[in-house]
Amino acid sequence: MPFPDALKSHPKCIFFTDFDGTITLQDSNDYITDNLGFGEARRKQLNADCLDGRSTFRDIFTEMLASISTPFPACIDVLLAHIELDPHFTTFFHWATAHDVPVIVLSSGMHPIIRALLSKLVGDEASTIEIICNEAVPRPGKTIDQPDGWTIQFHDDSDFGHDKSLAIRPYREAVQKMGEDRPVLLYAGDGVSDLSAARETDLLFAKRGRDLVTYCEREGVPFTVFGDWSEILETTKKI
Repeated sequence: MPFPDALKSHPKCIFFTDFDGTITLQDSNDYITDNLGFGEARRKQLNADCLDGRSTFRDIFTEMLASISTPFPACIDVLLAHIELDPHFTTFFHWATAHDVPVIVLSSGMHPIIRALLSKLVGDEASTIEIICNEAVPRPGKTIDQPDGWTIQFHDDSDFGHDKSLAIRPYREAVQKMGEDRPVLLYAGDGVSDLSAARETDLLFAKRGRDLVTYCEREGVPFTVFGDWSEILETTKKI
């Protein structure tokens, strides 16, 4: 449900969330980079470069995905076989649906992968989840089902490729005009792709032991640590 439709039911809160490594236990982009691309060591070095400000997320993500020659449909098949859902996310999602809490996925991943994984791991009801993310497109003169046939099409021109703050900001500006009964804005994330969203909501959930926690501690950004979605649900119910 795109902005501003998500506000029409006057929800008590609106929940924005990262997908990879947050809703899922593994990061799908990391998984195909580690297993089909240049490997874990190079990926971790690039993540450190981004976290320390030596590279942009857009640049490191482009390099990661460019190292994968496997046809895109085969990448999806690999991910469907190996990526697992946080065991408590479905319970959270059912609670959110029952209480008219919009759940909006803000991802630096690619739409076909996210939709395929949600469909398998959550079920048909996941089709109601709004997804704002990047896309996978054919390389010039090729199709995505060929080796080296696909690349990422970023959502915007920012250094993040998808600046998640741009999706949250219209909600923040709208609810600031609503007074005391306004919806509370929440965000859950885990890694370097979430840095752009870290300061945009009323409450930030950062996954224990991940790069987002490191960033928030270093930059003085308030956050609530979580291990799984049962902890997020417990906190959200109190709002």
